[in-house]
Amino acid sequence: MRGERLRGRALLRRVIRREARSVGATSALSAVHQGAEALVPILIGVIIDRAVGTGTAVDLIIWIAVLGATFVILSASFQIGTRTGEYAVERASHALRLDLTSRILHPRGATDAGRLPGALVNVATGDAQRVGMINLALPLGLAAMCGVLIGAVALLRMSVPLGLLVLLGAPVLLLAAHGLGLPLQRRSESEQEHAARAAGVAADLVTGLRVLKGLGAEQSAARRYRRISRESLAATRRAATAKSWHDSTLLGLTGIFLAIVALVGGRLAATQQITVGELVAAVGLAQFLLGPLALVAWANGELAQARASADRITAVLSAGQRTPGGNETLPDQVGGHLRLAAVEDAGLCGLDLEIGAGELVGLVAADQRSATTLTELLGRFRDPQAGSIELDGRPLHTLDPTAVRTAILIAEHDADLFEGTLLDNVTLGRVPADRVGPALTASTVDEVSRTLPDGLHGPIAERGRSLSGGQRQRVALARALAADPPVLVLHDPSTAVDAVTEQRIAAGLRDLRHGRTTVLVTTSPSLLSVAGRVLFLADGAIRASGPHAELLREDPLYRSIVLA
Repeated sequence: MRGERLRGRALLRRVIRREARSVGATSALSAVHQGAEALVPILIGVIIDRAVGTGTAVDLIIWIAVLGATFVILSASFQIGTRTGEYAVERASHALRLDLTSRILHPRGATDAGRLPGALVNVATGDAQRVGMINLALPLGLAAMCGVLIGAVALLRMSVPLGLLVLLGAPVLLLAAHGLGLPLQRRSESEQEHAARAAGVAADLVTGLRVLKGLGAEQSAARRYRRISRESLAATRRAATAKSWHDSTLLGLTGIFLAIVALVGGRLAATQQITVGELVAAVGLAQFLLGPLALVAWANGELAQARASADRITAVLSAGQRTPGGNETLPDQVGGHLRLAAVEDAGLCGLDLEIGAGELVGLVAADQRSATTLTELLGRFRDPQAGSIELDGRPLHTLDPTAVRTAILIAEHDADLFEGTLLDNVTLGRVPADRVGPALTASTVDEVSRTLPDGLHGPIAERGRSLSGGQRQRVALARALAADPPVLVLHDPSTAVDAVTEQRIAAGLRDLRHGRTTVLVTTSPSLLSVAGRVLFLADGAIRASGPHAELLREDPLYRSIVLA
């Protein structure tokens, strides 16, 4: 925990350095504002002693003009300084969101990929905003301390006891503020953790809402979210209680301190050790000190919350890479020859297989875990625990993951669609127009487009919810085919379509991918029938290999899986 906190503090320092000029400008302008605020009661005391008591009307006008100029400086420095600080907060928060997004989407992946998406969103929004606030809290806190110092010096010039009282009392209050901020930091960290988990579960449940309704599991899901939400609420209440104790206790100590200052000042005035104007100035300064001391308390609370959020952000940014090695690139022309030798991993036990360049191969797995593992390894989302995987004779672990995924496209079973048009979801803005038509025909998305009011330019709702399951699968397949990679791995691309459409897709795949390496990870008889050969994976190794019809006749286990 201590090492993590140090990393969090390093992040805070980096955030401040990024906006050093704005933070410096905000600090200077805020210090001018605090100085002008402190000058107001002093000027009022001077006006009473020199203009009202013994001066002329001209003296009164001059000093009132000076007071007016002070208010102009006070107002301008506050507005410009606060605006500059707010800009620094937003820029820093935005930069952190970009850093987090880049880390989460890094081609090499992260070892803590088990976090729910909603939890990551919470880190990139709430935590990033809290850390960014340090660029406003820090300069305002420093300026408030300058205000306290200016007030103390002014009081010291009026009366040594008053000045010493403030100079000695202010550090005690600051130490109390720091001590009171530690429980707030712990409670804030717990609050953000629970809030992130609740947000993650909520996003997860909303994504699978159709499935939950289909299974009649709405009540169970609601109970699960209600429990997690109550835990988050309890953590939020604990954080709010800690903050209220922090603020109220510090405010109470500040009030007692100022009451003592006013009492001592009144006693000095009663014994004529200071003038009436100086007494008015002293009381005004005591009231003024309430502002900067409260500002110090606020800044301390913000810093405590920022430290907790910085720890959470650094946990994401410092997560190790799932595929750390490999920086080599591939030649422009990739043949697509795949070879796996003695591969050991989840569901795979000494797997050996070879797929020739341009071959259309079906792969049937008795255990879906082994199929999922195989697709992850071929896409180099992680490296195998043992053994090697080669593409055109080059070990995948020596290649940059981006280069691997340019050559080998893994079309997942549950590929997501995006809000936009049907055409946008197929091309993603990077596919040449001449490849779109054949991909639409092979995947039968041309039929889907005819059901939309605007055809290919028809809008699709977020995550493709405006389409049926089978239509979503076909659009995702069209996207993979339009990309036209040297090696295409399709994982159950047609489980939600009808038999007639599946036959059309199988024929389209065979024709469009002719001469390009294609691996069909599926149990669909229609798709397997167009494969040149089928590899049957059971118990982590290749059990049988041959044409689909032959395996149906000769292997009972294969037959039971494919025809189930």
